[in-house]
Amino acid sequence: MREYELAHIYSCALAREWMCWFCSTLMMLQTFSQCLHLSPDQSTSLLSRSLDSLLSSPELNDQFSRLDTNLLKDTLPIAKPVLAQHLPPFYDWLQNELGVQRVPDSPDHTTTWVVNFLSNQESVTRLVELHRPVPRAALERSIPKLVGVFDQVQPIHVRQEWQKAIALLCMVLVVAAREQSSV
Repeated sequence: MREYELAHIYSCALAREWMCWFCSTLMMLQTFSQCLHLSPDQSTSLLSRSLDSLLSSPELNDQFSRLDTNLLKDTLPIAKPVLAQHLPPFYDWLQNELGVQRVPDSPDHTTTWVVNFLSNQESVTRLVELHRPVPRAALERSIPKLVGVFDQVQPIHVRQEWQKAIALLCMVLVVAAREQSSV
């Protein structure tokens, strides 16, 4: 191959990679905006903060305080089978498509963590620590798919509350991952 052909192939590969990143970022922002009832600018602003700044922000604390934890606790019998059904293929996708090395071997860990979080036995800080090894790009790309595991849950208000809770926790993870990748 000639040098200009190689340069063209390389530039096309870079363009594809950039487009993939751009699309996944837009999908992530759309997920946060829809689930958390934020404008794209508000989502972007929250995502641009440091982890400490986000965790102490009135906006995030307001989002957490508006979570209907009683509804989430009451609907765990709905959420557990959804997680049990959808998390194994999600974990396979993380490993095979996004190259994430360490994924849980069953949905039990995630489900237990959620139950403990709703019972105030787990913290967001612990969630961040558990997800430190996940590459930022994989984390950001996975959010719409993870939130989407609840797409078929009925009634609608239950689906929306679970998606809001997952999106809110994911926002914290993205900020932590961005902070970690900038170090």
